[in-house]
Amino acid sequence: MSEDRESLVAAAQALVGEFALTKPSLTAAAVGAALQAASGRVYTGINLDLACGIGFCAEHSAVAEMLKSRETVVRRMVAVNAERIVAPCGRCRELLVQVDPRNLDCEVLLPDGASATLRELLPNAWLEQLLVQKRA
Repeated sequence: MSEDRESLVAAAQALVGEFALTKPSLTAAAVGAALQAASGRVYTGINLDLACGIGFCAEHSAVAEMLKSRETVVRRMVAVNAERIVAPCGRCRELLVQVDPRNLDCEVLLPDGASATLRELLPNAWLEQLLVQKRA
């Protein structure tokens, strides 16, 4: 693993440590995420698993942290749970594209040393299709 990859994975792993909130089925920090912005700065976040679907993924909280610094472009990202690296869900993939379409070129770290661009993981992104329709 390259040093950049290792340090990004370590930043996400440092956040993982699931704990109960108001009751055992409502938890936080089962997943940690780390995003390296175009500036090189790393932003992190944890997930919230709450009732009624009002929780959010670790990638969402990392994106919110990045936006507080007025950055929108992600160079590289990773999400991890207690056992392994996990790929971002479809909602997280769309979130990243809607924050900035340039994030389609973001490198997403995957298990076993693999990686892919967000574009590869999200073919025919909703926003990309909308932009194509506007140009026509």
